[in-house]
Amino acid sequence: MPADDRARPWYVAGPSRAPGADVSGPSVARLYDCCLGGKNHYATDRDAAEKIRAVFPDLADAAWANRGFHGRAAIWMAQQGIRQFVDVGCGLPTTTDTYMAVEKFAASARVSYVDHDPAVIAHAHALLARTGSTAVMLADVRDPASLLAGLHLDGLIDLAEPAGLLVTAVMHFVAAEDDPWGCVARLVAALAPGSFLALSHATADHLSPVAAQTVAEVFAGASERLYLRSRAEIGRFFDGLELVPPYTGAEAELTCAGLWGCEDPDLADSEGSRALYCAVGRRSKIPRGRAERPAPSTPGRAASRTTTTGTTNTPRQKTNTPRQKRIAHD
Repeated sequence: MPADDRARPWYVAGPSRAPGADVSGPSVARLYDCCLGGKNHYATDRDAAEKIRAVFPDLADAAWANRGFHGRAAIWMAQQGIRQFVDVGCGLPTTTDTYMAVEKFAASARVSYVDHDPAVIAHAHALLARTGSTAVMLADVRDPASLLAGLHLDGLIDLAEPAGLLVTAVMHFVAAEDDPWGCVARLVAALAPGSFLALSHATADHLSPVAAQTVAEVFAGASERLYLRSRAEIGRFFDGLELVPPYTGAEAELTCAGLWGCEDPDLADSEGSRALYCAVGRRSKIPRGRAERPAPSTPGRAASRTTTTGTTNTPRQKTNTPRQKRIAHD
């Protein structure tokens, strides 16, 4: 941390310097914002959402399930003692961001928000910057060396101490030729033992062929292509990590986004939730086979009841009704 207790940005960004918005096709960040009921999107983004919704009516449910996982995972990490977080692919700011979600459990929490979209960074720089607590950085997960160099130069996150790495709904935008698994592995390797990775990824395992094809076609004309992957392919992102059971009584394995941290798996399951697999993995302090180590607690009631990141002004923010527990948005 710099001597004056402030994170010094290694770039200059701000709303006045943001490039003109490209509305010739849908933007990944704006489309996601549209699905969450936000306001930072254009007609081209809404049109793209409607094309997908025509063959996959649970599109908004999928977006909320993913965002709910993101928040529950961050809160659970804070409950395990994590005090610094790297939010890769943070997207457009919404009502409750990662820092706001974890600060009630970790008043000294620090969050570095990372995205490769200059327009997203312009919004984030204006809305998410908090002196000494957050930083905003322009970087691409496909270039992990530069991303890590930025974290070092910024100084807010101390990679010598355990951290929570959040990579939710990001890696399905990275093509196989860019080695998405290697990109994540490089970031995880730079984390201290005791750190956690939370990752979610879209899949076609539970989509109809028509829905999967339509999704691919829509994103072919967007700012990024979408690469749907199988459960086995997504599981590779956690190679070498100790998976956390997603909820009480569950095996330590990948699950659908709405189920992670849920109270009741039957109520939390939904069609939208099944569009993404997710998990949280821990970088072990002691190599496997050398000694017994205490396992982190299993996500459960406390995390699932807590308001999480990414909520916008819609009724789906609340968590205390049977319907919202079923879809496990928050």
